[in-house]
Amino acid sequence: MTLPGDAALPGGLLQPPPLALYVHLPWCVRKCPYCDFNSHEGKGPLPFDAYVDALLRDLDAELPLVWGRVVHSVFFGGGTPSLFPPQVIDRFLQQASARLRFAPDVEITLEANPGTVEHGPFQGFRAAGINRLSIGVQSFDDGCLKRLGRIHTAGDAERAVKAAQDAGLDNLNLDLMYALPGQSLPQALDDIARAIALTPAHISHYQLTLEPGTRFAARPPDDLPDPDTAWDMQEACQAHLATAGFAQYEISAYARPGRQCVHNLNYWQFGDYLGIGAGAHGKLTLAAEGRILRRWKIRHPGLYLDKAGHPEAIGGEETLTAQRLPFDFMLNALRLNAGVPVAMFEARTGLPRAVIAEKLAVAQARGWLEAAPDHLRPTELGRRFANDVIALFLD
Repeated sequence: MTLPGDAALPGGLLQPPPLALYVHLPWCVRKCPYCDFNSHEGKGPLPFDAYVDALLRDLDAELPLVWGRVVHSVFFGGGTPSLFPPQVIDRFLQQASARLRFAPDVEITLEANPGTVEHGPFQGFRAAGINRLSIGVQSFDDGCLKRLGRIHTAGDAERAVKAAQDAGLDNLNLDLMYALPGQSLPQALDDIARAIALTPAHISHYQLTLEPGTRFAARPPDDLPDPDTAWDMQEACQAHLATAGFAQYEISAYARPGRQCVHNLNYWQFGDYLGIGAGAHGKLTLAAEGRILRRWKIRHPGLYLDKAGHPEAIGGEETLTAQRLPFDFMLNALRLNAGVPVAMFEARTGLPRAVIAEKLAVAQARGWLEAAPDHLRPTELGRRFANDVIALFLD
């Protein structure tokens, strides 16, 4: 079924999904050579309070788009959010919760670098309202960490995890990467074993990729594992995680029962998120207008501090066309092992299933999707060739 590029969405069918709040804190101690996020090395004292003021101006300007809606999760990403003092995070959350309706069980996640936190700040973050912590360990091998340009050691990571747990932050995610420069399969498995030994609730495990614009892309390490070795690492680590009780629910996400990340699940299920901060992206369903809006903010922290709350802070925006929506939806939903109901596609895009029927049939014929009439679920083969499956829905 072909739709004109400017086709309006059938507003009567478009239903607002759950809403999340993403807050970007852009500074870090040192830019990692593989990182393509909007992060900037801090030079001198950082303007923490001024940045929170800018975030609140940004939030005030966005509020008319989300009046009356409930926020189910908040995520502080970066950069290195744990550089911000707990009292600054506390002030933002108090002000944000006075402007938005936070759900009683709202999940509030803060990303932390093991080299930037101590026991006191963890207690302060918990008192401020942080109830989920994501620690960027990346590896427990000091040689790998050095080649990745990380500022912490394996010992720092283990101490940070234990300090967070001592502070009462038990909903803990550890970020790990594999297929690192010079890494062997036994080393990748050792990283998993050491992570499991720390008893986190959640582990994110993803392959190092050479993203455009990064130092690694410009000067690739000459000792990266080959694709077959990387696949062996993924399979072996996945099996070890499963044996330890971590169920894979998304391509790179593993959780103990009931500990899936609410915020990221909302992304993958094509939920809405309000994005504030330098370079932050948002996606909002404007049901009354029958359209879905993507908007992003200017990236440079200095410019953002100056322009936040004004139209000049908007780096760009677009309304998703009916042609574009199937791809955007599948780009997220087909990352989930369990997939999503077809009814969710209809509710969250405002499009009938007939729009994707032909491409679903092709994906099923190739063994990429299960042949379930009312559910979109990738097969094991489909998960392995996820990019090919998703590309099928490009118009």
